[in-house]
Amino acid sequence: MSEHYDVVIVGSGAGGGTLAHRLAPSGRRILVLERGDWLPREAENWDAEAVFVANRYVSTERWFDREGKPFQPQVHYFVGGATKFYGAALYRLRERDFGELKHHGGVSPAWPISYDELEPYYTQAEQLYQVHGARGEDPTDPPASAPYPFPPVSHEPRIQKLFDDMAAVGLHPYHAPCGVMLDESRPAFSPCVRCATCDGFPCLVHAKSDADVIAVRPAIAHDNVTLLRNALVRRLETDAAGRTVTAVVAEVDGEEQLFHGDIVVLSAGAVNSARILLASAGERHPNGLANGSDQVGRNYVFHNSRAFLAVSTEKNDTRFQKTLGLNDYYFGDADFDYPMGNLQMVGKSSAPMYRGEKPVETLLAPRFALRDVAEHAVDFWLSVEDLPAADNRVTLDKEGSVVLSYTPNNTEPMTQLYRRVKRNLGRLGMHPNHLIPRNVYMKNDIPLAGCAHQAGTVRFGHDPATSVLDTNCRAHEVDNLYVVDTSFFPSIGAVNPALTAIANALRVGDHLLERLG
Repeated sequence: MSEHYDVVIVGSGAGGGTLAHRLAPSGRRILVLERGDWLPREAENWDAEAVFVANRYVSTERWFDREGKPFQPQVHYFVGGATKFYGAALYRLRERDFGELKHHGGVSPAWPISYDELEPYYTQAEQLYQVHGARGEDPTDPPASAPYPFPPVSHEPRIQKLFDDMAAVGLHPYHAPCGVMLDESRPAFSPCVRCATCDGFPCLVHAKSDADVIAVRPAIAHDNVTLLRNALVRRLETDAAGRTVTAVVAEVDGEEQLFHGDIVVLSAGAVNSARILLASAGERHPNGLANGSDQVGRNYVFHNSRAFLAVSTEKNDTRFQKTLGLNDYYFGDADFDYPMGNLQMVGKSSAPMYRGEKPVETLLAPRFALRDVAEHAVDFWLSVEDLPAADNRVTLDKEGSVVLSYTPNNTEPMTQLYRRVKRNLGRLGMHPNHLIPRNVYMKNDIPLAGCAHQAGTVRFGHDPATSVLDTNCRAHEVDNLYVVDTSFFPSIGAVNPALTAIANALRVGDHLLERLG
């Protein structure tokens, strides 16, 4: 006989894990269903070849593109979700991102809530996830009701020189907001050791502010919170009227089990939350649960992104590189009157990541040996907003597998941003003719597979005809169903979405506490 819970949460990442943390002190009976297990703590956590070449932790799941071609999505199913591997770059969306924005490729729609409504929860999210940063350096920084809870992570010498050089030519670099448990004033007592294996790696010493360490483990310390691992949710069942979820159907140890809760929350990621809703079609919801608007699965976004390394004339022995960002072109400039996007550092590349990769050798040989590349490389990430489009969507094939259809849009801003960055780096001692795309050696040769920033498939809004969720992230058509991950985003902006997902989970958590009384 299955037990009954006050809240059943599907997924333990930035949304679900944070929500469980918020609800845990209430005494309400909370069940978290996670399709993965604890990520094993092992030497391979910090082994670049194991992580990036062998794809040791990437799911073996296959998705399909719109032509039916299979691909392996870069997704990780563990307690903590995608945050186990993220770079812990915890940005707020800019204030203007919440309003309608005209882009070169179209319009980014307004959110149904304002920045001011989310701001207190951004502050709480930064405190919970121990974000290090500095207000006032970034001219696009939105207003904040409190300083960052921790000082910015310091730049190592090569990045400090880059910071100074950028400032000297009139740019406005800033210390990137970073969620790590670092105490630079007392290094002997600091959990974080500033290793070179943070961005894209799991943290072996549990010093990265991921949802597992920050939220889930403290939540399950409460007797009223249960975490069930290796539970793959297949579908949701409703009452005859289709207005109430009555059961969460999951596969546990190869057997189907039913779980019951007064409130059911999906937080499985933008693709898988949409998958569960579509797979839950029934008599009252023939096109998928809560899908009377035909919006479930649509408007998938994941950023137009470009990662590249620049070969510098100076050696770069930086270990913890992800400390610098630049938003001077976020909303455009005098020569391009449309938003462009964000520049930030990514984790330092190392020779094992591209050892023996012929494209790298072709690009650089004979001028550089691969070891020289590793020693002189400075690694960057450009992020540009892609725009929601109805036909960029998640559907299911006849076997129930995920089909992810996506056509790139709003691509000109990336061309413009890359051109400006390349020009500036040429002025700062980089080789402008040796900006090497990281996908040459990171094996992410299918852009669709790089879905770390996935969002937008179950959007919230005021109008049930054009959105799936209301402003509290409750399904318009199902009274006890909520979706609390990046699915709810109407647009994605051009910065990392994790902090917004965390802040929203705290906001919805307060709503649920009030509803549960």
